[in-house]
Amino acid sequence: MYSISKQFSFSAAHSLQELSPEHPCTRLHGHNYVVTVYLKSEQLNKTGFVCDYKELEIINEYIDSHLDHKNLNDIMSPLNPSAENLAKMLYDIFKPAFPQLYAVEVSETPKTSAIYEVESE
Repeated sequence: MYSISKQFSFSAAHSLQELSPEHPCTRLHGHNYVVTVYLKSEQLNKTGFVCDYKELEIINEYIDSHLDHKNLNDIMSPLNPSAENLAKMLYDIFKPAFPQLYAVEVSETPKTSAIYEVESE
């Protein structure tokens, strides 16, 4: 099995619901997000790639136009804009274009990340 990954970044704000009122994440705050997409394939294409990284540019375009410097509460409603929900949302958006996609990781800080991964299809 071959696998590749590519990272994208953006800055956005959110506030999380369903937490205790004194929790700091209930207040509007921002992150410098890093999104990593993971693709895998048992076979390489004729060029010797799982996928040409240049084809993944549409992910960057989506992130730049729909997520960067936005309030994720406005974009993801009614979902709580957690890293976990964001990873799943991005997976669902890009899976049709990239059948080899099997996981999306969203990191809010250098020390934290959430991964939505499909184990088998």
